[in-house]
Amino acid sequence: MTRARTVLFWVLVCALLIGHGIVAWHSLVVARLWEDEAFNLTVPRNLLAGLGYASDGALSGSTVTLFDARISTGPVVLLPITAVLATGADLVIGARLVPLTYWVLLLAGLAVLGRRIGGRWAALLAVAVPLAFTAAASQSPIQGPADVLGEIPAAALIVWALIVLPRRAWLAGLLVGLAVQAKLIALLALPAFAIALWVLADGHGWARVRDALRRSWLPLAFVALPTFLFELAALLTFGISGFIEHLREIVRFVRSGGQVASTTIGEKLATLGDSWSLPAVVALIALVLLVGLVVAGVVVARRDPRPADRLVLAYAAASGLGALAFLAWWSTASHLPLWIRHPAVGILAFMPVLAAVAIWAVQRMPRGTGARIAAGVGAALFAIIAVGGTTHVTATVQASGETLQNQRDAAVPLAAWADENDAEWLAADPWGAAVAMIVLTGTHVGLFDAPAMQDTPRLSVFGCPTETLAQSGTGYRICAAP
Repeated sequence: MTRARTVLFWVLVCALLIGHGIVAWHSLVVARLWEDEAFNLTVPRNLLAGLGYASDGALSGSTVTLFDARISTGPVVLLPITAVLATGADLVIGARLVPLTYWVLLLAGLAVLGRRIGGRWAALLAVAVPLAFTAAASQSPIQGPADVLGEIPAAALIVWALIVLPRRAWLAGLLVGLAVQAKLIALLALPAFAIALWVLADGHGWARVRDALRRSWLPLAFVALPTFLFELAALLTFGISGFIEHLREIVRFVRSGGQVASTTIGEKLATLGDSWSLPAVVALIALVLLVGLVVAGVVVARRDPRPADRLVLAYAAASGLGALAFLAWWSTASHLPLWIRHPAVGILAFMPVLAAVAIWAVQRMPRGTGARIAAGVGAALFAIIAVGGTTHVTATVQASGETLQNQRDAAVPLAAWADENDAEWLAADPWGAAVAMIVLTGTHVGLFDAPAMQDTPRLSVFGCPTETLAQSGTGYRICAAP
């Protein structure tokens, strides 16, 4: 039986690696460049052009905008991309290698945490959970692990912060601080680390609280350090008055999320159910099984404590509170659209850890009927997540629609026209596919309704109401300014 389990384990490992490899390759070289990726890429491109840490400002007036608050993907992602592109690497492939590296770090971190929590089977399940998750089915997606976005890098940094937390809390704080500068929403992970420090603290009652507070001040200082350095650079760039306006822009963007919508908690929870490569009902069943196992394991460990349980309980508390913080914030934020990308940082960082804790709970059950039931529930959870991962891989292979190569081909005649006519800017009409196409032409991207773009040719996907200046065979057109 032991040999059979070992063979099964390594077969599953190989299948999981192949599945992740297929999804990663598709995301790197096949998936289309979409507008948020393209907009983020204007920052590294402007840095290399000597314009500073600035976007093209397509959502901020369509002028080069230093430290643009509307660029929510931070320097922890965009500065390494700049370094890669400085070597002469391809704009899209070179840039996508950075978030893909973070994806590998995320999976490696989940494997380390899973093994620490519940051995190799817990590690396997933890690494499988991200493959079952999909955030590609909305207007603001994460198409895949190589998207030039900050969610996956932030999740990876949070996972590694959990790994180093027990022995190097200051380093965990620094990694969380870097996660915040990958994606600002990573701030919601702070309560998870606070409760983990409390569980790991010594003593009882107020003595334990004092020990937790004593251990917290240095990690908190390191959490703030990356943001302090980034904002210091902004202060030195803008001066006092400009910096105050910069902070106001950040506050306005954070309060609105950059969106105006009206959604309900029920709609958000339905979207969460649909964000797995499974029928929503099956995903809900998996969530119930997961929570049930985790709670049962915690109850058993509290009744019959062992030295190793303390660390697992810290991870259970951190991942449970962390996932809840992201989902509760998103679910109750009625002004945010039904985009699962918003809480994706918490889902990718904490849900796999909860899955590893569920396997530990199965192992922790006393022998008897309860243990057999828990083993059956754990096996069902394993099977559900495996089916979800398989479905995700299959959907990736069978995906149709515009690809990166299609976009490159379409950009050739448009880029040639821009080159011949010394066009430095093109206006996207409307926001969407035209944004990515403009970035691929090598020009700056503005938005058609910005006052600064009134006399600028427009790139449209809907045809030209004015003279057509250039066009591709796939429907993209450069139109004369109205």
